[in-house]
Amino acid sequence: MTTWTRLAALLAALLTLTACGGDGDTDATTATGTGTSTGSDRETAAETDFPVTIQHKFGETTIESEPQRVVSVGFNDQDPLLALGITPVAVREWFGGKPHATWVWAQDELGDAEPTVLPVGELDFEQVAALQPDLIVGIYSGMTQEQYGLLSQIAPTVAQSDDYVDFGVPWQEQTRIIGRAVGREDRAEELISALESRFEAVREQHAAFQDATGMVGFLGGGDADYHVYGRQDLRSRFMTALGFEIPEEVARFVGDEFSAPISRERLSLTDVDVMVWVVNDTEGREQLADEPLYQRLDVVKEGRDLFLEPDGQLAGALSFSTVLSLPFLLDELVPQLAAAVDGNPRTEVTTEREPSPSPGRS
Repeated sequence: MTTWTRLAALLAALLTLTACGGDGDTDATTATGTGTSTGSDRETAAETDFPVTIQHKFGETTIESEPQRVVSVGFNDQDPLLALGITPVAVREWFGGKPHATWVWAQDELGDAEPTVLPVGELDFEQVAALQPDLIVGIYSGMTQEQYGLLSQIAPTVAQSDDYVDFGVPWQEQTRIIGRAVGREDRAEELISALESRFEAVREQHAAFQDATGMVGFLGGGDADYHVYGRQDLRSRFMTALGFEIPEEVARFVGDEFSAPISRERLSLTDVDVMVWVVNDTEGREQLADEPLYQRLDVVKEGRDLFLEPDGQLAGALSFSTVLSLPFLLDELVPQLAAAVDGNPRTEVTTEREPSPSPGRS
């Protein structure tokens, strides 16, 4: 019996039990937190007529009625859901170990809810089925065809568009798709418009960003210590939204992936006007500091490289790059980018403030 067949059989059995009301010891709603968040009628009323059909890389998904129990299997999809006034019954852990896998910029939207936290590794399909979702969202999940097939047996499942590489869907498209899936298309457009206006204001304020070269890399440990992100990665999209250019040589090097490892001999790729490193651990940063091929680059000698420390809010906000985390980046990271571009000495990550109100937050 194949893995697919075994999992399908397990899911069928579990779904039969949950459909019959179950004889378990716990009520599903109590055990897994709240479903659709509460608030004013304006916040909770569906704006979209159901059913809606959403196209994605695995075909299409039809959602018959306004979802009440949404499970987020994407690593950052909880943010746009929360921004839209939807509290998922489960969210996916990624990194940072934050309570309920929710970072500081989304805590106000989460409120007192306590969603189940799904593991960062392999999905437990029985766990997802036991949550009794009526919608599964996985835009930023990198799900495979097989995973989609299993999830869609549990509930209507929305995957990413095939217009982008895995983990490369822009925040606008992510917010728009999720807004349509939960019946809040108008609200999604309001959030997108407000945040795009903030980006426009930042570009006008920082003319030095326009046409300057800038990129993001990752410092890890182990054999593949250095990575650079391509143009479709969310971190790179943040830089280009500010006006920075990702060098063509880097784009060709990364190719159709969202990132690629580079050898020490290719560290010259990072000799740009501003280089932002997301640091996985201090060992990776120390190794780079001891690397002669990196230290001789102009970006280093002129103090134009920035380091976002492990599990810090800036590193988290840049990696998430959502409608909720991006306003925090505009407040906190943009001043450091500006200092780097104008030739100031090396800019270190400073103490981070609480996030300013996100678009549309009262």
